[in-house]
Amino acid sequence: MDSQLASLYSGHIETLTRRHRGALEAEQYDWLILYSGLPRYLFLDDRTATFAANPHFRTWAPLPDHAGGAVVLSGNGDRRLVFFQPEDYWHAAPNPPDPGWARHFDLRVITDSAAIGGCVDDLDGRVAIIGDETTPEILTRLGQVNPHRLIHRLHFDRARKTEYEVECMRRANAIAVRGHRAAEQAFRDGATEFEINLAYNRACRQETELPYDSIVALNEHGAVLHYTDRDVDPPDAHRSFLIDAGASCNGYAADITRTYSTHDDDFQALIASVDGLQKTLCSRMVDGADYVTLHEQAHALIAEALREHGIVTCSTEAAISGGITTAFFPHGLGHYIGTQVHDVGGHQATPEGELREPPGRHPFLRLTRTLTPGAVCTVEPGLYFIDMLLAGHAGAAEIDWDKVEAYKPYGGIRIEDDVHVTASGPQNLTREQFARH
Repeated sequence: MDSQLASLYSGHIETLTRRHRGALEAEQYDWLILYSGLPRYLFLDDRTATFAANPHFRTWAPLPDHAGGAVVLSGNGDRRLVFFQPEDYWHAAPNPPDPGWARHFDLRVITDSAAIGGCVDDLDGRVAIIGDETTPEILTRLGQVNPHRLIHRLHFDRARKTEYEVECMRRANAIAVRGHRAAEQAFRDGATEFEINLAYNRACRQETELPYDSIVALNEHGAVLHYTDRDVDPPDAHRSFLIDAGASCNGYAADITRTYSTHDDDFQALIASVDGLQKTLCSRMVDGADYVTLHEQAHALIAEALREHGIVTCSTEAAISGGITTAFFPHGLGHYIGTQVHDVGGHQATPEGELREPPGRHPFLRLTRTLTPGAVCTVEPGLYFIDMLLAGHAGAAEIDWDKVEAYKPYGGIRIEDDVHVTASGPQNLTREQFARH
């Protein structure tokens, strides 16, 4: 960890300690154990699925793939890190923790997984444990596992990122942008989806570290919102390219989407319109903004783009009320992002766990809160040509179906940035990196 991150991490730890002490006091717990988890074996196999540590553990320790460890916290502010460093000739043992950040913990190194019990055998009072089904019984028998009210409080607070967390996401964006630049060039050179994905990973120098499975979609595949098949064979022609791909830094994610056309054609003009309205929405990510309202504004801007390009002829209001914009833009405007790509707490109205559900017409909206300084969220409007959604409007006179048929071979458009909300205005973590690379 370099000196800048080490300095920011000190403030991060103090903020987390204060938040967790408050949550433990409110829910009357004396200790909290955050177990990192263990890899899971595939059914009837000796291979494991790709492992990621418990996000609560990752928020404290920059060990995104550390298995068998734990962060142990007291209501008095004491911090322990149980670091599992097995003696093993089958697999590489994890390197010791970097002193730049590990100095903030009472470090307990164990080489035998069963030894974790000796690191917590002095805990007295009420104990809470947050972990998955791999959490060993020697821990779960100490107290209550995954108490909902305590988790709600911690999730609510995670909406406010520390300076350290924002810097990690800024660096993750820098890594991802290098990958996006390489992927665009591979597309321009006529590569297949499989080859473009390789170019992306190579430029990022990440593979298993990537925070999610990259979407690399040529032509009509861009209309499949979570397309991950990655054809090894070339398409009949390279018309368009949609890539939704991120990167990570110290367990914190970037989530970026861009769309390209091969030629300076009508589809490129449509991309430019979506890019413009996306930048408008990013500029509105300010302290006090209601994300549900921002999502509704996105539909109004999508309706205007559809009208501008002659795809619909009705008014903006009619396109929204008639469900036309939903057929072209079926997902939510965005979500919180952090140690998890779809970070937690997006529907919480209070620290106690009361929810503000998405509006009925927009059930897929992952974020319904009012934005506050420290929030980092994605802004990702889209415009797609999806048969099964447009079928509900078949024959509608307000839609120019000839234009729809002309655009279908291009799939769709999505533009996505990660935006940090500050007291003085939004910081676009993604576009600042595109400007530098």
